[in-house]
Amino acid sequence: MAEAEFSTLVEVSLRVNGERVSRRVEARRHLIDFLRLDLGLTGSHAGCEHGVCGACTVRVDGEIVRGCLTLAAQLDGADVWTIEGLSDTGEVRDLQQAFVARNALQCGYCTPGMLATCADLLERSPAPSRAEIREHISGNYCRCTGYEAIIDAVETVAAARRAATGQVAIGQATIGETAE
Repeated sequence: MAEAEFSTLVEVSLRVNGERVSRRVEARRHLIDFLRLDLGLTGSHAGCEHGVCGACTVRVDGEIVRGCLTLAAQLDGADVWTIEGLSDTGEVRDLQQAFVARNALQCGYCTPGMLATCADLLERSPAPSRAEIREHISGNYCRCTGYEAIIDAVETVAAARRAATGQVAIGQATIGETAE
């Protein structure tokens, strides 16, 4: 009896940074490798390849994930956003500017994953405390900045976004402010 032949290639169709992408990928190919090697999107980095450093952080269906732990074959029908897409849409522009202004990046290796993580936090919590910021970015390693500048940058952006929308932070809550 002959052994059954199994294909090692899987057909996937997904959206990456708003564009439809269809490819045949190796079943074992990680998302970060698919993005970098197959699509040429090299903004996100492969760091530890164990899911602990956060350098490969991208957004899949509205949630941040580790690209080194996610298989591309799992993402048929998914909506994936990389740092390139987040930058192109302007979603992280203020975070990028604050990172520069606060010297929250040095070598830049962790920055794409850190920006995706910080954007995720600000989407969930428009008025995070320093402790909440620290907790949310705790899965992203940065060996250069010591984190305080990153926390300062996120805090600055959170305050600026609230001011731009007329919101004020009271304790842990954010409420709308009406002008008379």
